[in-house]
Order: sequence, then C-alpha cells, then structure tokens
Amino acid sequence: MRFETQLDTVVIAILIAGLLPLICAAIAKWGDKTYDNHNPRAWLATQEGFRARANAAQQNCLEAFPFFAIGVILASLGGADGYLLETLSWIYVAVRIAYIACYLLDKAALRSLFWVAGHGIVIYLFIQAV
Repeated sequence: MRFETQLDTVVIAILIAGLLPLICAAIAKWGDKTYDNHNPRAWLATQEGFRARANAAQQNCLEAFPFFAIGVILASLGGADGYLLETLSWIYVAVRIAYIACYLLDKAALRSLFWVAGHGIVIYLFIQAV
C-alpha cells in the first residue's frame, strides 16, 4: 500500500528531525580540547562564535521538535493525505537543516526566514488534523 510506504518515510523524517539536536551538540563540542564532559552545560555557556551558535541551534531544535512530531501524529490521525504528510515532513527536515546552517554561518535574517517556514509547516500540519 502506498500509505504504508509514506508512513515509513514520515517516521524516518521524524527520526532525523529528532537527531538534529544531537548533530548541533556535536558541532558545538567537537575538536575543542577544553571541553569539559563533567560540566558540559557550564562549558557551553562560556563558548562564543560558531560553538555558541551551534548550542543555540541545538536548543531551538529541542524546542521545535515536539511541536513538529505532534503535528505529524495529529495530521495522520486526522486523516491527512499520506503524500501531503510525507512531503511536508521532508520539507520540514530540509528547512530545519537550512536553519541550522544559517545559524552556524551567522546569517540571522535568513535563519529567521527558515524558522518561520518551519513553524508554518507545523501549523499547516495542525490544520490538516482538524
């Protein structure tokens, strides 16, 4: 059945979105010999530049993920078209990756545009749920 295939890919999109905070955390910590694994939050609070931005992107990904995952689940339960659900899920993942890239590259205006686009997708998922 086509919907089962779409549901499988939607689950993969949710998984990838859920892993994005871990990728951001790795970017923030990777390669710095002063990293303190005994007190990582205090260490991250002292960082500047791309490490601080990667940590901020991590926090934003953690904040955005539940809204997205619940939106997908509710849209699915509400009978949203499987193809639309699949498409929106992958666009969301792409938008969030672009958001992270803009954060790391310090492109604030473009980052905000991707943030709005991601939230717009999630709001549309909630609309599909009703």
